[in-house]
Amino acid sequence: MSNALVRRAVGRLRRTLTGIRSVPDPARPPVVGYVVAGADGAHPASAHVRVVRRTEHLAASGVAEVRQVDPSAVLDGTDTTAYRSVLVQRDALRSDLVEPFLTALRARAVRVVAEVDDDFFTASGRDRLARAEYDPDRLASIDALVRAADTVVVSTDELDRLVRPIARQTVVVPNALDPTLWTVAADGSDQETDDDRPTGEHRVLYMGTLTHAADLALLRDVFTDLVAADGLPVRLEVIGVTEDADGGWYRRIEVPDGHYPAFARWLVTHRRRWRAGVAPLEDAVFNRAKSDLKAIEYTALDLPAVVSDRPSYRLAGQHGVTTVPDDPAAWRAAVVAAVARGHADPAAAAWVRDGRFVGRDGDAWRDLLLG
Repeated sequence: MSNALVRRAVGRLRRTLTGIRSVPDPARPPVVGYVVAGADGAHPASAHVRVVRRTEHLAASGVAEVRQVDPSAVLDGTDTTAYRSVLVQRDALRSDLVEPFLTALRARAVRVVAEVDDDFFTASGRDRLARAEYDPDRLASIDALVRAADTVVVSTDELDRLVRPIARQTVVVPNALDPTLWTVAADGSDQETDDDRPTGEHRVLYMGTLTHAADLALLRDVFTDLVAADGLPVRLEVIGVTEDADGGWYRRIEVPDGHYPAFARWLVTHRRRWRAGVAPLEDAVFNRAKSDLKAIEYTALDLPAVVSDRPSYRLAGQHGVTTVPDDPAAWRAAVVAAVARGHADPAAAAWVRDGRFVGRDGDAWRDLLLG
């Protein structure tokens, strides 16, 4: 939308602020809207995890209708849906659209919920995100949205602590996985048999976004010349995390093209490629607000998870996930033990299955959007 159109929309909204509002149909379920990057099911992984998969489950439950919102249609008046609420994920709006979009919704008595799942607020956090290709407009958009939204939903208590001073209201909803994507077959019948796996070694998985490039360096002294209890070498395989070529002590894995649902199913059907999963976190301000998503993903894949002993993973550690201090020797021993085990800890598996799948993790998300 051009700047001129935005200005005209703002002027029209101010003139009609007390005009006719959309009226919900009491015979139909309430309508929840969401604004995320992408369209037609092609969204970033964070949008799927935090918003899209949850709203689809909400719709499947029958308690609400859900639809992706086109901000331009709200601003030009062609979308007159009587939304109960509209959720906007972090930088899905350009910074110059945040104020007019929220003004348009409030003119129709629609509650606006913002969603953030990373530290976009401290100086060190913003610097780290800038290095991961977050330009100033994206960061400005998030800041404006968080300050103006009726409620901000975050993924961790530490992130809540950062957001609460600048937000009107905050709600913590921990990350959860979509069981339709992450449930594995106990008998192994969902496994691909044509996996091109190297022989004569054990492999350990590390996956993540480019914001974790600095964390990868923590593993150099862990995996260099690492040998399992049976005498076979242990090789780290990386998905995402860094754009650097193979470092000699790790191997980069290129996954087939496809968006998050396809990627999740690919991981499920190839999970026997690996014996364990790792999630290091350096002691940095940015990492203190990180969630335990990697621990629950590895566990859902039936891989033993070895993670840094940080606040992000404290709860996971209480449920059978292996947490390790900042000591290469301790990490090497923990990885060797995990490789020997080859399967997720039963207590960790039960914790994820019973409380960290969407639909089994409480009503906070539903209450947030429908309350």
